[in-house]
Amino acid sequence: MKIKTINKTYDEVMALPKPKRKKPLKPLLFWRCLVWLLSLPAILKARFTYTGEMPKGPCMILMNHSCFMDMKIAYRILFPRPFCIVSTSDGMIGKRWLMRQIGCIPTQKFVNDLGLLTDMRYALKKGASVLMYPEASYSFDGTAHPIPKRMGVILKKLDVPVVMIRTYGAFTRDPLYNELQLRRVPISATVECLLTREQLAERSVEDIDLILENAFTFDHFAWQRDNGIVVKESFRADGLERILYRCPHCQTEGKTVGKGTTLTCTNCGKVYELDELGRLAATDGDTRFDHIPDWYNWQRELVREQLQAGEYCLDVPVDIAMQVDFKAIYRIGGGRLVHNADGFTLTGEDGRVYFQQPPHSSFSVNTDYFWYELGDIVGFGDKNAMFFCFPPSDVPVAKVRLAAEELYKLTKRPRRERNRTPIPAE
Repeated sequence: MKIKTINKTYDEVMALPKPKRKKPLKPLLFWRCLVWLLSLPAILKARFTYTGEMPKGPCMILMNHSCFMDMKIAYRILFPRPFCIVSTSDGMIGKRWLMRQIGCIPTQKFVNDLGLLTDMRYALKKGASVLMYPEASYSFDGTAHPIPKRMGVILKKLDVPVVMIRTYGAFTRDPLYNELQLRRVPISATVECLLTREQLAERSVEDIDLILENAFTFDHFAWQRDNGIVVKESFRADGLERILYRCPHCQTEGKTVGKGTTLTCTNCGKVYELDELGRLAATDGDTRFDHIPDWYNWQRELVREQLQAGEYCLDVPVDIAMQVDFKAIYRIGGGRLVHNADGFTLTGEDGRVYFQQPPHSSFSVNTDYFWYELGDIVGFGDKNAMFFCFPPSDVPVAKVRLAAEELYKLTKRPRRERNRTPIPAE
């Protein structure tokens, strides 16, 4: 899916009128039927099935975020129930009116948005359920992405039943790293009421957060292996270097290449084969990691060690794009992105562009592959503007995400800010 882009200077972009916030719309039956019908071909092709039932009345629906089919899956399960979707604001560019008709509530990924809670309460009051992806980003390695702490505070304030939709096979069918190539894998889901209104009132915020943490604990590669889910496609390792960017044998970064069914380090020549059950094996028999999430987690631990030793620093040239409205993404030229113990610092246009985001401001950062077919990005910002940085192709944005998450854990947030939980977007 592509997006409209316009070239402008930074000053021209900041001078554009900012859109006013609008109350969410409860989608009419016409729009619900239309989206359901448009989703049906993909649902049938994926041989989708699900178990469990939704409670009656408006509720808060939480769903793990696996691939681009997630919204189609939600419509298959929830139809004809009216529901609104907490979605990333860039997804509404060029089609704000239409997205509002189907119930989208825009917000920015990993940015404090105090108005979002008001929007969700308004939608629920109008009789619509609310669907949210608490991870706010697709899983990179098939395991759960971190979710905001103290989500229990938000759920208590909403005061409606909390339902979990958990998908199986969606990640395996269309992992983000695999260059948007679909595999022939069936998808299923379970629907479970995590908390009734009475349980929300009785339980502490800490208990609710623990329930959510357990609900969002999964490993899609382990599920594939344990259930014998075969992926025969010859391109199953394409793009794997986007998550497995460091060779565990020669310790070089940015030299791995995933192509076909193999992941190869071009520095030391080490070759790993990705088999039909999602397992890795070195072709020479010396296998350091046979499970992709273990390799990814090893990289996380190394990033944490670099941060603790003061050795982590990203300092690269980037192309910069911005979002300030729902009309377009505005390209403003080149700049420089620095990420270190002080957080993110973006500069450009001879100092006219300057944005600094401290490490405690968010539990993660918006990183994405093939973002609207423009390239890999690192994105951040505030209520005034979002910045999308396109680094050189040899910079692994997965490492930037890992560093932001680990830096957040190391620095934590100031006490006075701990109750200001960032609310995630789709």
